[in-house]
Amino acid sequence: MHPKILIIRFSSFGDIIQCLACVNPLKTRFPNSQLHWTTKSDFKDVVSSHPGVDKVWELGGARGLIELFKLAKNLRNENFDFIYDAHSNLRSTLLTIYLKLFSKTNFLKRPKERLKRFALFYLGKNFFPIPYRGMKSYLKPLEKWGVEQKTLPCKLKLPEISPKFKSFISLVPSAAWEMKRWPLGHFKKLICNLSHENFVVLGGPADTFCQELENIDPSRVQNMAGKLSLMESMAVVKNSKIIVSADTGIIHVADLIGVKGLSLIGPTAFGFSTGEHIKTLEVSLPCRPCSKDGRGKCSQKVYQKCMVDIRPEMVAKNIK
Repeated sequence: MHPKILIIRFSSFGDIIQCLACVNPLKTRFPNSQLHWTTKSDFKDVVSSHPGVDKVWELGGARGLIELFKLAKNLRNENFDFIYDAHSNLRSTLLTIYLKLFSKTNFLKRPKERLKRFALFYLGKNFFPIPYRGMKSYLKPLEKWGVEQKTLPCKLKLPEISPKFKSFISLVPSAAWEMKRWPLGHFKKLICNLSHENFVVLGGPADTFCQELENIDPSRVQNMAGKLSLMESMAVVKNSKIIVSADTGIIHVADLIGVKGLSLIGPTAFGFSTGEHIKTLEVSLPCRPCSKDGRGKCSQKVYQKCMVDIRPEMVAKNIK
């Protein structure tokens, strides 16, 4: 038997990285299977980097209903034996409803647990596992198919990229939402405190403030923010001595591939890593967690107190 499996996860970068942890356990459970994945065009290369993914289906174009219907028709012809909706949004639901009309496939859906989210963010009652580990949340539904709940480091196919240092620490000062960023001033102090270390700074084209870190000492700080593709940034992570990051997709890359990291967690509820090679640094505040992804307002007199109170000295101590 050569079962065909489809995983549906369109976005975002961090969620796709965490969901990739399902590939090896699925392949172990179904050793002769073909594993397909459908995602947005932006993330095709990321998904394709996992050697266990046999084919990637893109949701491209305007990403409207017409594109979704075209994708659904193509997927229908594949006659999948197992379909895992790991996204659980409107698009993925419409896609699975369509595919169910034409097959007796085994379907699973990752629950959104909206009532628990409402209780957490509006009533201050946390019914989620503490800490909430994203990779495990993607694996949990697969128990029904007999998939083992193990997350082991994955080997991804990444490009060759060579920062100017042989040994370096990767810093990720940016994040999608400002409230979950570790203060830039703390990154500056960390660089000064670790005067014997080299650093590579990762970020996107809009993160021009990252240049301030290189300006501290260009001989041992290299700013690569906005100069690399997503895949190249992942390759830098692979070659890092250790990575320092808030709740970002990049820290989940380190978690997935087995690179040591310090994860600085503040307002977000669902950003905790799984592997023992990632250490979480956090401070205890009654208002935490207050946000799903870093959006919203800070209730403290000191803005971002949960991030500000993670002191540079604390981070430096965990690197030495």
